[in-house]
Amino acid sequence: MTDLTAVIHDLVSLFDRLRLPYAIMGGIAVRAHGLPRPTFDVDFVLAVPRERFADLFAAIEAAGYSVPDHYRGGWVDSVGGMPLFKVRLFLEGRGIDADVFLMENDFQREVMSRRILEEVEGKPVQLITAEDLILFKLLAGRPRDLLDVKDVFFMQGQLEESYMRRWAGPLGVTEQLEQALAERA
Repeated sequence: MTDLTAVIHDLVSLFDRLRLPYAIMGGIAVRAHGLPRPTFDVDFVLAVPRERFADLFAAIEAAGYSVPDHYRGGWVDSVGGMPLFKVRLFLEGRGIDADVFLMENDFQREVMSRRILEEVEGKPVQLITAEDLILFKLLAGRPRDLLDVKDVFFMQGQLEESYMRRWAGPLGVTEQLEQALAERA
């Protein structure tokens, strides 16, 4: 079992035990929907009310992970306008990060309603769909993310374009989506 696999198994088991709906996204989802590539962290979207943070963080720390003090105090980061917190597992002198995006907007609620059950790293887990992965990657917009979008289009073939177009406007990625759709042809 790799270190990253251990983090996936640990956190998925913890979320399931606490009955917190989740979906894996990021590089792990790229491995499932696109061309496999190295990734060194795991990204989740998680349905957790902020008033449950104390219980969640206590359970995460009890599992051997560190939670920075500012998150325990209620502060969250934001990427693409979506709030998140980070946790880290230290193994053999190096840290493995998990970014946990909070399900707090309509797009993320729909992402959770569309998630699919897939086997990842030997464990059945909830995973975002290929369409939602593309939208998240366009929102992040880094060069690696744009390459991931091309890989997902290449591997998936036909995708639900009307769904992606419906969310591209509210997410502010219409131009990026149209460019990605044009480039795949």
